[in-house]
Amino acid sequence: MKLIYTDSLVVGAGLAGLRVAIASKERGLDTVVLSLIPAKRSHSAAAQGGMQASLGNTVKGMGDDEDVHFQDTVKGSDWGCDQEVARMFAHCAPKAVRELANWGVPWTRVTKGPREVVVNAEKVTIEEAEAAHGLINARDFGGTKKWRTCYTADGTGHSLLYAVDNKAISLDIPVHERIEALSLIHDGSRCHGVVARCLITGELRAYIAKSTTIATGGYGRIYEVSTNAIICEGIGQALALETGVAKLGNMEAVQFHPTAIVPVGILTTEGCRGDGGLLRDKDGHRFMPDYEPEKKELASRDVVSRRMTEHMRKGKGVDSPYGPHLWLDITLLGRKHVETNLREVKEICENFLGIDPAKDWIPVRPTQHYSMGGIRTDATGQSPHLKGLFSVGEAACWDMHGFNRLGGNSLAETVVGGMIIGKYVADFCEQNALAIDTALVDKFVTQVRSEIDDLVEGQGSESAFDIKLEMQRIMMDYVGIFRNGPELNKAVEALQALLLRSRNIGLTCKKRHANPELLEALRVKRMLKVALTVACGAEARTESRGAHAREDFPQRNDKEWLNRTLSSWPSHDATLPALDYEQLDVMKMELPPGYRGYGINNAIAHPDTEKREQQIIDILSKLPDEADRHARQHALMPFEVPPSLQEKNERLHEKSLSNRAQLGDETK
Repeated sequence: MKLIYTDSLVVGAGLAGLRVAIASKERGLDTVVLSLIPAKRSHSAAAQGGMQASLGNTVKGMGDDEDVHFQDTVKGSDWGCDQEVARMFAHCAPKAVRELANWGVPWTRVTKGPREVVVNAEKVTIEEAEAAHGLINARDFGGTKKWRTCYTADGTGHSLLYAVDNKAISLDIPVHERIEALSLIHDGSRCHGVVARCLITGELRAYIAKSTTIATGGYGRIYEVSTNAIICEGIGQALALETGVAKLGNMEAVQFHPTAIVPVGILTTEGCRGDGGLLRDKDGHRFMPDYEPEKKELASRDVVSRRMTEHMRKGKGVDSPYGPHLWLDITLLGRKHVETNLREVKEICENFLGIDPAKDWIPVRPTQHYSMGGIRTDATGQSPHLKGLFSVGEAACWDMHGFNRLGGNSLAETVVGGMIIGKYVADFCEQNALAIDTALVDKFVTQVRSEIDDLVEGQGSESAFDIKLEMQRIMMDYVGIFRNGPELNKAVEALQALLLRSRNIGLTCKKRHANPELLEALRVKRMLKVALTVACGAEARTESRGAHAREDFPQRNDKEWLNRTLSSWPSHDATLPALDYEQLDVMKMELPPGYRGYGINNAIAHPDTEKREQQIIDILSKLPDEADRHARQHALMPFEVPPSLQEKNERLHEKSLSNRAQLGDETK
């Protein structure tokens, strides 16, 4: 048994994991990162459109601040998020963008003077301020009041990942590549590390650490068609689930992106619509204004995906060998814009569709894209159920997204959450000793070795590949954009049967080293448990909230369902997760539940909503007249971030207001 010791262990080398590792290393802590693949090939590189941060540099972002970003995030979540976390995030996002600029991210910058943009299908000219020249630019994204999404053309994730990985290299942070964690080492109350397998040699290793951070991304590949990389299979969530102690939060909250290309499901960024692209049906009709006359194509993602699906159900989709689809039209943006700001989209269309998006419409339809659920953590990123276990990014339910996330908030969460949680991870490592119990370590290594022995030496008859494909099709057919009781019940029963079958998987290739069949067999049993948490959570939640849309329960029910689903796995032999719920306290909310702004307002109100609204009026009325927005916010819902991140953010329009106030004082 090979033991490797460290202070801070991070599982996953995407943006979130690397940012936590950097925070640990900067505090002088020994840090190790485990990764299935080379860091620069992590799924973070696939993010195209940008990251949200309320810089307020552009004329279309004028007046933006943390308050507006926070409100957009809460409304986007359909009041399912942790508002304290949303505040922490909105406060720190501008700091993260500027830090990334210092690390070498080539943000697209503002050019002073007039520039032509497309707004609501019309070309208009906007005038950028001279004072903003050279500052970080922003584009429009769905569900936002301001242009807030900072970008580098449409390769933002790629730019960020390279810069952050280069920073990690400069700090000499080791990334152990081609290593897969298969079990958490824990004593029922504290996590002590992981048991991992080398994908090349098959060697088992035990990594022992003061803190263990899961940053393995989402679980999109439990679906048959997903924009996620093929490594995004939910294994990190499964590791936490299999402890029987740590819990997963809101696993039924799964987002479908409106514009993945047909048939392969590769994403075309929301930046296409943010920059002025349109959605059209088989007749060439721009249909989104018919459903959402105010926000149109830039309604929140869950809303646009549902409207597209509804429109195709009406027979307005374009027939194809792969089923109906709709069109994304970015031709009106012009070739120069497409080849400059949407060049990855252009290459994807050329390579996978054989079309030129500067003159041809792009075939698109909604496809699984993002996992709002994950390992439940508190505001510091630590599991409240298993000390020493942290999670960050899409692997976590931190919970700033609730039941739907805004475009640009996930890429932002990787680096903002990583920056914040990384400091709390470092604090934990400094305050806690490294506990080494070789008998405990040996127990978990033996369990994993026995699992591999049973697969290699056993006489099982089931195919891991067949079981995985059946699981993915069940999820696609019954746990998709629109859900209903009978179909969810079918999904749960079918997944349960697959889980039982997975206990009889056999291998045709008996090798213990680089063996894709063994790898698949080890993963699929864990993926099925994750899929069951999604299906069971969706079946139990008899309301519609954000991306969770029940056709048989179309109302958002704050009275009964203003809570967070918690999933745990009762025992090794169990075939279903145990569900319980964590209530959201309306009386602590800065922004009580209200109308999201889409469709009819049919929400069933929480009994405390009116009471909290009146309490907010009373609190604000008692503040002095000179109280600024920061004082008002603090009075309503105080939040904490690490001391080094507490400074207020500065913006152009706030500087100009301050200067005018000073001039006014001087002339009195």
